[in-house]
Amino acid sequence: MPNYVSRHEQGRDTFEHEVIAATNTELIGDNIGRLGMSEDLFTSESVASGHPDKLCDAISDAIVDACIRVDRNARVAVETSVKGGNEKGIILLAGEVTLSGEHPDYESIARRSAAEIGYDSHDIGFDSTSEERCEVIQKITAQAANISQGVNTSEQGAGDQGIMFGYACLETEDFGELKGRYFPLAAALSQRLTRRMTNARKNGTLPWARPDAKSQVTIEYENGKPKRVHTIIIAIQHDKNLKQQFGGSEDDELSFVRQEIRKHVVEHAIPPELIQEPYHLVVNGTGRFADPGGPYADAGLTGRKIIVDTYGGMGRHGGGAFSGKDPSKVDRSAAYAARWAAKHVVAAGLASKCEIQLSYVIGVAKPVSVRVESFGTSSISDSELTAKVKEVFDFTPKAIANELDLLRPIYSSTAAGGHFGRTPGVDGEFPWEILDQAKIDSLQN
Repeated sequence: MPNYVSRHEQGRDTFEHEVIAATNTELIGDNIGRLGMSEDLFTSESVASGHPDKLCDAISDAIVDACIRVDRNARVAVETSVKGGNEKGIILLAGEVTLSGEHPDYESIARRSAAEIGYDSHDIGFDSTSEERCEVIQKITAQAANISQGVNTSEQGAGDQGIMFGYACLETEDFGELKGRYFPLAAALSQRLTRRMTNARKNGTLPWARPDAKSQVTIEYENGKPKRVHTIIIAIQHDKNLKQQFGGSEDDELSFVRQEIRKHVVEHAIPPELIQEPYHLVVNGTGRFADPGGPYADAGLTGRKIIVDTYGGMGRHGGGAFSGKDPSKVDRSAAYAARWAAKHVVAAGLASKCEIQLSYVIGVAKPVSVRVESFGTSSISDSELTAKVKEVFDFTPKAIANELDLLRPIYSSTAAGGHFGRTPGVDGEFPWEILDQAKIDSLQN
């Protein structure tokens, strides 16, 4: 068994910045009360790449990328479901793919994607590398002809009807580490926490950690602006034998895990000015989150974390998931375009909050409606903002794909850590996060 902690490091942790900690659910409510219940709180959550639903998103997006490598105009809509078991786990692939060329090896893609996330051990909850321990079932057919005839035209009609939203705001812009994101603060921080847990596990900082993890951040507001972090909640699966290094004590094990999360995750990911005052930290609130976890503990399904993928609940969502879909599906591409446009509106100084709604009918290129809302934060009317946005941005599927260069295998990096509020080029392309100065100038004129 690996030794994760030296003997002199064992024992109860001490918390800087007057962190309020709890070791069980009965104490959590009392300890939060010690902070004083503000009337102005907002909370967002995120889940790590090893969460069962995110595992499914990763497999589905890896299939999208593989198909686009074969044919940049591939039509892809693939859902994934996973579930571990005492003897054998299962990966189910179902959907539609139409492309010009040889189909990728979907089973190999699924197994490799899961293994890269960390699911290569039956002991921790799932082993995608073993045919004895993991079965892959496929049911993938071609895109329906009646859909194709409306999409595969010179104008390229929308791949489906639906509504999509894009959102941007100034909440991240007061913090140097987050500047340029134009994103809700609670969502930005919860995403940073899960990405940090994944990175710290992979680089050996948290060698006892497993892929399955979640975060939740509550922000306290004052006069409508973020003031500080009120509460941070972390759930992270760990080595079931970790407690043996503390004489079998689960209390000491939890104390160690909490201390390591505070030091290597929270204080690494959260700007220090936001955690200078007392805040509440909950790690593994039930007391323990040991092997086996991941798909063994919970089944996974593509597209089940749509709020995690977007704005953490602060911006609205049209209901359509992103992962597993090629960019002809406006559920994905139009949501990216709406975010891109909203970010430009805020960056141009036209509003401190902006939400854009788009709607489409299947087979028709132009959106049925474009609506811009500034929530009273603009010096011009929302109708004027809408007119400016419609003049500067072309929301037809073909134009979106061309302007954002979406016909590329760029989607695997979006499967975890959020589709929006990311830094382009750091851990993915995210072209819808890149500001175009010419468009900003046009909006300002």
